[in-house]
Amino acid sequence: MKASRHDTALGFADLSGVPARIVRFVVYTAMVLVFAGPLLALLVSAFGAVQDPTGFTLIPRRLTLDNFRAAIEQDVLKYLLNSFIVVGGGLLLQILVSISAAYALARKRFPGMRLVFLLILSTMMLPEEILAIPLSLVLADVPVVHVNLIGSLFGMIVPVGAWAFSILVMTEFMREIPIELEEAARIDGAGDLRIFWSVVLPLCRPALGVIGIFGFNMIWDQYMLPLLVARDSAQFTLPLALRSLRADEQVGVGVVLAAALLALLPSVVAFLGFQRQFMRGLTSGAVKG
Repeated sequence: MKASRHDTALGFADLSGVPARIVRFVVYTAMVLVFAGPLLALLVSAFGAVQDPTGFTLIPRRLTLDNFRAAIEQDVLKYLLNSFIVVGGGLLLQILVSISAAYALARKRFPGMRLVFLLILSTMMLPEEILAIPLSLVLADVPVVHVNLIGSLFGMIVPVGAWAFSILVMTEFMREIPIELEEAARIDGAGDLRIFWSVVLPLCRPALGVIGIFGFNMIWDQYMLPLLVARDSAQFTLPLALRSLRADEQVGVGVVLAAALLALLPSVVAFLGFQRQFMRGLTSGAVKG
């Protein structure tokens, strides 16, 4: 019998008989517990009745929605809405900036192009802690327009509008698009904008799925940026609110985990929504011909 790819990857291809089955069962069970255990604990605790307000149990006595009701009373829905506003505006801006910059870097030639690309990549090497103070100073007085974005959701949207990872992915993907398609479009009288919108961009759907998922998770999980920008709880996003709930001794762990489950669901839905484009984007360069 042909060995499965999982057995081959784990080195079980040459094992057979009852001992091999036992080893497979133990290894696979351990893998499930390691990877699915935290999620199971989150689900059980979020829907479980917590007797001790400062603790939780992995085996609830009964299922209940009390934790979610208590989380709603703590204005979790308001924080959830703030997160959706920031993610929606930030992701839209990030995609627009990424596809525009990638088109210029991949299909155009201009002086200093390599330097510009190097500077964009260098931003990926800087941790958030180093950028925190300069970023807060810039947001307090945005150059040219001299607007203070501290204390507003726009202060959380604008900084995530450009991300080197998304620009890199789109640039490399656009470089693989045959130049003959653009030349044929120019012969038909199409200009740069028409070529970009009608020829190049439709072929970049797999890459758009990749940067859509990664960009969504990057913005959704932001903690440092909302911490710098928010001045009161009305501007909190859900990740920042989770820390406040955890620090409140009157709020039980079950309530915090219920809010954490609400924070987890959008990322799962985003992945499922972009899953097809995401997988195409990951495998688009694997096969040539």
